[in-house]
Amino acid sequence: MTGGRRPVFTDGFETGRLDPARWLAAYLPQWSSRERSAPACSIEDGRLILTIRPGQGPWCPEWDGEVRVSSIQTGCFAGSPGSPIGQHRFAPDVVVRQAQPELRLYTPRRDRIELRAAAELPPDTMAALWMIGFEDRPDDSGEICVMEIFRRDVSPGRAAVGMGVHPHHDPRLGDDFERVDLPIDPAEVHDYAIEWAADGIAWEVDGRAVRDIDQSPDYPMQLMLGVYAFRALEPGERPPRFIVEQVRGFAPVGGSAAAAA
Repeated sequence: MTGGRRPVFTDGFETGRLDPARWLAAYLPQWSSRERSAPACSIEDGRLILTIRPGQGPWCPEWDGEVRVSSIQTGCFAGSPGSPIGQHRFAPDVVVRQAQPELRLYTPRRDRIELRAAAELPPDTMAALWMIGFEDRPDDSGEICVMEIFRRDVSPGRAAVGMGVHPHHDPRLGDDFERVDLPIDPAEVHDYAIEWAADGIAWEVDGRAVRDIDQSPDYPMQLMLGVYAFRALEPGERPPRFIVEQVRGFAPVGGSAAAAA
């Protein structure tokens, strides 16, 4: 038990493989394909390493330009090919390009989410853990950003860590996002966490409270864990690496709407 919560999700990285009962190895594949959105990743000594390989192509050039992504997620919902129904409609004209089976691997509601990770970020890259609504109901489309770090926001001994809520297509939420300046080197291992409750969300970094807000999505959401490059990497260039030691979820004692691995 942790602060009135019970463990309901662990990442499974200690098994030496990406567990398909916990993670889908793709990034929003309905807007692209499983093949284009597959991550460059490995598991080494019980840690997940997400990276962008030189020569890796854009995940969705039709609507997201030159962006390269290596990301995994804990759910998937989309309509039929040609329809606009699907999670995280990030551009106004997106339509489903590849049918996807519905997956609810871990879809928490009001859980505590913890991440232990390091992010090695060359220019024009970022790393993030964020959550999106499962979106089987169209309004359930908000986002909780647990943490995101852009290389442009890193300076010696400091980093601005993004955290907050974006409503996207949810009319019940307001945009409430901030880049919190912290005395950390993100290339070193740090602990990031949220306490997601009915009346708000609180953020922690290395066990210290750093931000809180008084609004909260009230529906199941899924984890999105990834590293991004906003251009092609040059041959021989140092790639980004998101080195993830642990991801855990803790549900409120007395019940959770989560499906958990």
